[in-house]
Amino acid sequence: MSKLIVETEGKASESVKSLIRLAAKAAFAHFEYDWDGYVFIQLVDGETIRRINKEHRGIDKETDVLSFPMNDFYRGECREEIYTDPQLGACELGDMVISLSRAREQAREFGHSVARECAYLTVHSILHLLGFDHIDEGEEKAAMRQKEEEILKKLGLERE
Repeated sequence: MSKLIVETEGKASESVKSLIRLAAKAAFAHFEYDWDGYVFIQLVDGETIRRINKEHRGIDKETDVLSFPMNDFYRGECREEIYTDPQLGACELGDMVISLSRAREQAREFGHSVARECAYLTVHSILHLLGFDHIDEGEEKAAMRQKEEEILKKLGLERE
């Protein structure tokens, strides 16, 4: 059985970091890969994610989560040979940045817990790293939303 190595950095409680690691691992485990993965998750405030968004995407706007994939996946399938970093003993999926201030705001806005929102953003970003997207309002977005809900349901954090 494959595993996901999750490294987190940032000012957040250990319970939030633990939930984020759990959500990332659940999203990765959903695909039953025969190789191990690695992801780095940075937990930041609104101004920091705005700066990162401007630097990397040219968009001077605060957002909730950013994903920086390291491999060419499409809907969970890698379209190139999996490279296992010898130091990590795993394939680097990429990096994600989560705005904890946006997570709190969106939890209030959507009427659910901050825990559910942090888990959702983590699952959402892992899916981006694995080649899911929601640029269109059609099939691509529907496939991504379906996977998000399947994974969150396994965690007991489905929409209420």
